[in-house]
Amino acid sequence: MSSQRLLQRVINADRKRAEGNSCGDYSEAIASDPVTQFAIVFSALIHDVDHTGVPNSQLVKEKAHIAALYKNKSIAEQNSLDLAWDLLMSREYSHLQQTIFATHEEFHRFRQLVVNVVLATDIFDPDMIRVRNSRWEKAFGESQEESPLSGEETKSLKATIVIEYIMQASDVSHTMQHWHLYQKWNERLFEEMYSAYQVRRSDVDPSIGWYKGELWFFDNYIIPLARKLKDCGVFGAASDECLKYALENRKEWETKGEEIVEGLVSKHAMPL
Repeated sequence: MSSQRLLQRVINADRKRAEGNSCGDYSEAIASDPVTQFAIVFSALIHDVDHTGVPNSQLVKEKAHIAALYKNKSIAEQNSLDLAWDLLMSREYSHLQQTIFATHEEFHRFRQLVVNVVLATDIFDPDMIRVRNSRWEKAFGESQEESPLSGEETKSLKATIVIEYIMQASDVSHTMQHWHLYQKWNERLFEEMYSAYQVRRSDVDPSIGWYKGELWFFDNYIIPLARKLKDCGVFGAASDECLKYALENRKEWETKGEEIVEGLVSKHAMPL
């Protein structure tokens, strides 16, 4: 739902661009391409297929089969991709396949889009973080005027970044929505990680660092991401709302978070 909402904002921005209003001219690459639009929504639908309830770092530690299969890189994300893609390619969905990609070139483009968008949800891999930061600087940063990229290459790079940010923002959209929605999904994440700790699939009790960890996440990922959504210039009022709610939730959590964590521990602790 979040990816569809942000995608619609980009489409609206392109309509304004076509009417002569000042909006990112790279919005056309997304707004005029139904394959890209469907790839975004499809990726949002399938990006956590077969998630085991523990992070990639734990799968590496456990020496899980899929960790070895994907060489300890974006394990859960690659696993979801392969399972979902195999299902999409099954005979059962032959008519859907024909609808999505009419040509061989369209098939490969859709596949590449889905891979890129799903892998964008791996936000903790240091190599991928460096690549994303470098691309942002080339496309939107202060050094963009010095970039060796042509105008068309810059447009393409900006469109790629916007597509990835739609997915990243949607993946953590609870942090940029109303307080009660943030609390709802924050509790579900806590329950997942606390359950893993209680069954010894994690050595770290998440309750110990949950309060400060959420503050760190807001300061170092959520709020900077919300600001970048605004800097992209194609999300309209949605980017203002995302930043507004992110800042408000951070402030609310700082005041109430410690008490909330105590309640979550009491609620989800397994009986002895």
